Formats: sequence, C-alpha cells, structure tokens
Amino acid sequence: MLLLRSVKLTKLISSFFYVGFLRPAPGTWGSIAGMILAFILLNTIDLFTFCLILLFTTLVGFWATKHYIQHNSEKSDPSEVVIDEVIGQWIAVLPIGFTLKITEFSSKELWFVWLWAFVSFRFFDIIKLGLVGWADNLGGALGVLLDDILAGIAAGLTVTVLILLI
Repeated sequence: MLLLRSVKLTKLISSFFYVGFLRPAPGTWGSIAGMILAFILLNTIDLFTFCLILLFTTLVGFWATKHYIQHNSEKSDPSEVVIDEVIGQWIAVLPIGFTLKITEFSSKELWFVWLWAFVSFRFFDIIKLGLVGWADNLGGALGVLLDDILAGIAAGLTVTVLILLI
C-alpha cells in the first residue's frame, strides 16, 4: 500500500501534476505551466522565498524523477517527466525576479522579457548545445534534471542581457 502511494506521488510530482501527459509536446506544456506559476509566485512572494521554493522543487523533483524512472519507465528520460522543464524555466526567469525587486518595472511592463525567457529556455532545452547536451547524455534522474538546469542558466544569461539593454 505504501509503495503504491509512493509510485502515485512520484508520478504526480515528476509529471508536474500530470501536465506531462498533455500532448503534443509535453516539455513545452511543462514550460508553459512553469512560466504561469513563476509569474504568479514572483508577483506574490519575494525573490528569496521563490529561490527557496526552486531549491526545494529541485530536490523533490530529483527524488520523484529517480523513483518514477526506476518504477515506471524503460526510457531514461520519459517525455511525461516535465518537472525538469519547470525547474529550468524557473531558473531562466530569476533575472526577471531580481529586476522586479530592484526596479520600478512591473511584470506587465516586462511581458516581452517573460516571453523571451520562455523562448530562450525552450531553444537551449531542445537544441542542447555544449554542456546542456553533455548533461542530457548522463542518463538517469541526474541527466534529466541537469540538462534543464543548464538550459535554464543559459536562458537566464540571455534574459539578463535583454534586461540590461532596456
């Protein structure tokens, strides 16, 4: 009974509340869900709390992904696992959260930066340049999460450049 609950919980978390089962393009759906939640969070809580939630989500996401892969999939990176896209997308929007904290800009005024964060993250996540591709080849839960973390960092750098240009 406890194992069954654990399996259901890992499916719930790793698929980000079953968003990963949306078709087509579950990774894109996961990124959209991540963006929506990031927008809500960064407009209702402070940046430090958002970072704590990001850290917690990363740790729980790693645990859930590891167990989900072990018990439910023959693939090392099943498409329904999208918690990694949520985490990567949240990393990509960190510069926006910082900008909201230190400037007079509102989230609505930065709509094009939010859009750029989404597009940039999806680009790095799909193309898998450099370290992102290397991490993707690691396999297992580490590879599943690390490639999106690195894609989020790369996208966050482009977001930072865009913010500096405005």
